[in-house]
Amino acid sequence: MTYHPKSDFIATMIERGFLADCTDYQGLDEALISGCKPAYIGFDATAKSLHVGSLIQIMMLRWFQKTGHQPITLMGGGTTKVGDPSFRADERPLLGPEQIDENIAGIKKVFSAYIDYDSDAENKALMLNNAEWLDGLNYLDFLRDIGRHFSVNRMLAFESVKSRLDREQSLSFLEFNYMILQAYDFLELNRRYGCVLQLGGSDQWGNIVNGIDLTRRVLDHEIYGLTSPLLTTSDGKKMGKSQDGAVWLNAEMRSPYEFWQFWRNTTDADVGRFLKLYTELPVDECDRLGALQGSEINEAKIGLANEVTALLHGTEAAVNAEATAREVFEKGGVGDDLPTLTLSADELGDGMSIVQVIVKSGLAKSGKEAKRLIAENGAKLDDAPLTDAGLMIDAGALSSPIKLSAGKKRHALVQLG
Repeated sequence: MTYHPKSDFIATMIERGFLADCTDYQGLDEALISGCKPAYIGFDATAKSLHVGSLIQIMMLRWFQKTGHQPITLMGGGTTKVGDPSFRADERPLLGPEQIDENIAGIKKVFSAYIDYDSDAENKALMLNNAEWLDGLNYLDFLRDIGRHFSVNRMLAFESVKSRLDREQSLSFLEFNYMILQAYDFLELNRRYGCVLQLGGSDQWGNIVNGIDLTRRVLDHEIYGLTSPLLTTSDGKKMGKSQDGAVWLNAEMRSPYEFWQFWRNTTDADVGRFLKLYTELPVDECDRLGALQGSEINEAKIGLANEVTALLHGTEAAVNAEATAREVFEKGGVGDDLPTLTLSADELGDGMSIVQVIVKSGLAKSGKEAKRLIAENGAKLDDAPLTDAGLMIDAGALSSPIKLSAGKKRHALVQLG
């Protein structure tokens, strides 16, 4: 990257490792130094929460606002009805309007932790829903006014589509329309709000370029695209996944303690990079912490977990999570913040097998996995090795809470309710 930007936003993107590509560095840079400008990222409502894989985009919007510009979070109430086919092997399941609205309500909760929607400042963030302009489209008018600007040959050449066709996997006509609708979002946001920039992951490059091209053709306006790298951890895993599934951002789907623990378990090689991307610590400090060795890197990981958790869930949640972790790992105690399974006396009856309890606590996905965990000496009950898969837990055993562990890093409390 040889371009030396004048705008704070592009400088921050480069310095902190957010930048994969940009359609026109100089043009965007000059636009950003001329005053407050709007930029958007679209989020389709395919689940009730976003996961850690979306956090890089949320942080880009946060930095955009912190450097004096106006972020727009665009909820995909319309586009979710179609489903983005980019780099997918199969078609997404179609969701009904109620499910989409429910998902949008869940997703919205996260954004206010990162972005200011309430101030009176010029760069107050906007939250919009593309159903506002997509739901009422007249099909024939849309084909005549918008569809005529798209070349099927060019659309088939985009890597996101080409990879699907090369594998001889079906691409429905419905999905094929997705890139036209996303391009139309950019056109509408430019027309209605003066939005000059779309941000997104590098898998969205083709969709972003389409929107820029369409807006030039229809409105003759100059707009831009900027993408972030698709993040994998240093061991090649997709960012946002953990041993027990997606790392959700909503507290009711992934507790603040479990969220904290995900960051605390970061691989040594990723600490410096993640500090730059997911916290606001100065870059020099991120480099210093990322270069630590041996046991010192663990304190850097705790710092990373605290910073990221405080941004999403608040400082108190981060402090409590660290205190719980220290109690559990260093003192062998039982922390207040651990995932907790509450069983009633009726549920327990004459007793419930420890295998069932492990599954219900979320430490194993099935009885077979729980039995294997016990057989391989990976399970502990109150920090003592658990070797008997036939052990029964009754109300008497839960006269005080018990702690179950799967390996060294995953724990749960079980108590009588």
